[in-house]
Amino acid sequence: MKTLLVIVGWCLLLVMCWPLALLAIVLWPFVWLISLPLRLVGITLDALFALLRALLFLPARLFGYRGSSAGRAS
Repeated sequence: MKTLLVIVGWCLLLVMCWPLALLAIVLWPFVWLISLPLRLVGITLDALFALLRALLFLPARLFGYRGSSAGRAS
């Protein structure tokens, strides 16, 4: 569905301002290449925060705390 919206949006841009649409088509691979290192930084930071969370909650898990589970009756 997202791809369809992008294609329809690009077609509308092509009808309204074709030089800008062609520029967008040509520059899109370069924008994607520039964004790759930023995505890698995001993945690395996400993993780092997951590790920190696991380390901080390790003592609680060792003492038997499991958190609230949906299937557990009170």
